[in-house]
Amino acid sequence: MNIVIVGHVDHGKSTVIGRLLADTDSLPQGKLEQIREMCRRNSKPFEYAFLLDALKDERSQGITIDAARCFFKTAKRDYLIIDAPGHIEFLKNMITGASRAEAALLVIDAHEGVMENSRRHGYMLKMLGIKQVAVLVNKMDLCGYSESVFRSIVSEYSGFLAEIDISPSAFIPVSAMEGDNIASHSDRMPWYDGRTVLDELDAFEERESEEEKLPFRMPVQDVYKFTGSGDERRIVAGTVESGSLSVGDEVVFYPSGKHTTVATFEHFGAGETPSCVTPSMAAGFTMTEQIYTRRGELCCRASEKPPRVSSGFVASVFWLGIKPMETGKEYHIKLGSAKSPCRLKRVISTLDASTLDRVHKDKIDRYDVAECEIECDRPLAFDLTSEMPKSSRFVIVDGYEISGGGIITAASEKKDEPSTAKNLAIRRNVKWETSSITPEMRALRYGQRPGVLIVTGLRDIGKKEIAKALESELWSEGRQVYFLGMGNLLYGVVGEIKTEGEVPARREHIRRLGEVANIMMDAGTLLIVTAAEITAADMDVLSATIESERIHTVWLGDEITTDIEPELRVADTSDKAVITARIKRFMAEKGLIFA
Repeated sequence: MNIVIVGHVDHGKSTVIGRLLADTDSLPQGKLEQIREMCRRNSKPFEYAFLLDALKDERSQGITIDAARCFFKTAKRDYLIIDAPGHIEFLKNMITGASRAEAALLVIDAHEGVMENSRRHGYMLKMLGIKQVAVLVNKMDLCGYSESVFRSIVSEYSGFLAEIDISPSAFIPVSAMEGDNIASHSDRMPWYDGRTVLDELDAFEERESEEEKLPFRMPVQDVYKFTGSGDERRIVAGTVESGSLSVGDEVVFYPSGKHTTVATFEHFGAGETPSCVTPSMAAGFTMTEQIYTRRGELCCRASEKPPRVSSGFVASVFWLGIKPMETGKEYHIKLGSAKSPCRLKRVISTLDASTLDRVHKDKIDRYDVAECEIECDRPLAFDLTSEMPKSSRFVIVDGYEISGGGIITAASEKKDEPSTAKNLAIRRNVKWETSSITPEMRALRYGQRPGVLIVTGLRDIGKKEIAKALESELWSEGRQVYFLGMGNLLYGVVGEIKTEGEVPARREHIRRLGEVANIMMDAGTLLIVTAAEITAADMDVLSATIESERIHTVWLGDEITTDIEPELRVADTSDKAVITARIKRFMAEKGLIFA
């Protein structure tokens, strides 16, 4: 069981662990004597904390910087104890250490009382979904083992925990330095008849059994192929976060909505191949239908409750960056194995984690906890923290630095066109009947990778002529290629919503273009589309319908009149042969066509 110990700086967390190790005979032989001798040589008083504080800076300054880990066991089970730093400057290390803990010991100095970080750490445990918490009131020897001091801290801190919906399993008065109530009851506090720290650890319940009852969730870490030996299988790999999966189960990948069935489980090295995978297992499985999936998807069982899929959500964010988190600025979010550019859309309210006072401002300052709305550049799959904590957690990257983290509390209520298009695409993919001819087989035959090339620009710039010339050249080379003008769609596939004299429903036109493109690409075709002055909003709808990596844009003309950033810009449109040659080079660079 993973246990994290948190609390304000110098409240004795490392000493508690050191005492636990010493009193349970879990130290390597001679380790205790080695530390005592080190203290003697340096004329420093012996401290049990030195058993864990391995870094030089920690010993010299008396604070824990990194999250130290150690193992010990009781008659009931093995433990991994994580000593998380208490100093405010190392809160990021504390969160890293606590992120995989199943239970927590929160230490408060009886002499100093409840401090700012005592409250802040309590709130962090709440955000990380750690429900099993025991509070240790340490250094009781410094206040004469006073019951009144203990009761006063219990009253103050239990009230705070109640406000953030944490019900501690126990408050235990201890003196880690003297060993009181750590591994055995203390005669110095006859007024306390509860469990010792060691007994409380054994009373915590293991989380794995609970996670097995939840719906299956496995972020796709990678997809392996071993084509060198003629092996056409795709092996989907990842670590199981919750639920279980067996051979023969139907799975759905979100946010794409693609589905398949588990054919076999695979593993490296010796040992028996599993027929079922459960939480915390690193898993790799093959599929009966070789669909295209990728890192960042969330694998779920088709028969269970699906995750939410949206490009926006409401979250509680804890900010650690030196610069505040501001609306409009681009950040990157990491959720499971998915990564996407994102922006702070609005701050709903900001919470002082130490006082629980709420204030309203338009940014999130360092050490603030804020309820806010975040908008991502593409849809992500997630669960709400109230339902499944692990798949609701994320971190925010500012530049190259992890600067914040949070939990998703609700999906955005706004019903916009990209979200509608994405939901329809997910429904399509779930029902999609895959062909026995794989995309790799088509790519090998045609010498190309299917994709959509959008040729755009001003209305009278000559887009169709260039697109048709490009189609002819590619066809003469033996490519599977097709030209599609938007007019073909307007009076055919979307004919019922195209009314003469009225403003057309452009978003629906673009969505249906995406559906046509999806069919054409599934057949292995390169689709060349011409459309006047494509916008970023058009691209959002199209990207919600088909994979954005397969969409490529070419702008013709010396002036870009919309808000898109085309991948290729051709200013001089006077020589059609030069332009088509340049676009063909571009397609080769993007891997759309190859020898």
